[in-house]
Amino acid sequence: MPLAVGSKAPDFVLKSKTADGLRDIKLSDNFGKKQTVLLFFPLAFTSVCTEEMCDTSGGLSDYEALGASVIAVSVDSPFAQEAWAKANGIKLTLASDLNKTVIKAYDVLFPGLAGIGDTAARAAFVIGKDGVVKYAEQTPTPKDLPHFEAIKAALAK
Repeated sequence: MPLAVGSKAPDFVLKSKTADGLRDIKLSDNFGKKQTVLLFFPLAFTSVCTEEMCDTSGGLSDYEALGASVIAVSVDSPFAQEAWAKANGIKLTLASDLNKTVIKAYDVLFPGLAGIGDTAARAAFVIGKDGVVKYAEQTPTPKDLPHFEAIKAALAK
């Protein structure tokens, strides 16, 4: 079960690779300023994850119009995430949770994906400006996408 609605969102600092090098992504930098859509996905370079991040990237203006930024988290290295983003035109912020501390804090660890190891489950959270979880969803399987209309509805409240 993912972290419950009404819970204080665990803060984190994760690495992201940009053209300028590695940078820190800190959830609480958004507190008091904007809402955050936090998307967990299993692995870069896989078909469903690519579909989800390309679609989300293409609709970033919808989230910005609702006063939110989007951060997508996987256990891939920031260098793999950057190569994947470049290859697929993904424009949203990707954050690396190599140590699996954040997926554990949000209780979205997917054990033994395809026999290769533990990854993030596919999950979505809306974190309010106050740092409280307003929406939480973990999909039934890694092949299922989150309910993006429900995410947008939670942002609009």
